[in-house]
Amino acid sequence: VQLQASGGGLVQPGGSLRLSCAASGFTLDYFAIGWFRQAPGKEREGVSCISSTSHKTYYADPVKGRFTVSRDNAKNMVYLQMSSLIPEDTAVYYCARTLETCSDDLMAAGPESFGSWGQGTLVTVSS
Repeated sequence: VQLQASGGGLVQPGGSLRLSCAASGFTLDYFAIGWFRQAPGKEREGVSCISSTSHKTYYADPVKGRFTVSRDNAKNMVYLQMSSLIPEDTAVYYCARTLETCSDDLMAAGPESFGSWGQGTLVTVSS
């Protein structure tokens, strides 16, 4: 049972990337999915969250208006579209699942409420 993030890479400031999160060993239907990132020397921080039915989404302030989370339960996939990337977005990005509801409080509490972490995918924003 694992979630695997992919789609990272090197991109210039102002560029875009789409990350994918694939589930293995279970179906995503009943879970909210959170995106987190961890920059070198920093703690893992919440970036975005999407409810099981896509009706509720959450974005951390630094990415509001630039990132968009979506999901396709039929394909067992979740996506994070990242635009207007800046060097501060450089980090390893992870996706994880929770049975709780996406909310400011849930994301502010940190990654402890989420599970089934995978390897993560590295996003580097640099010219």
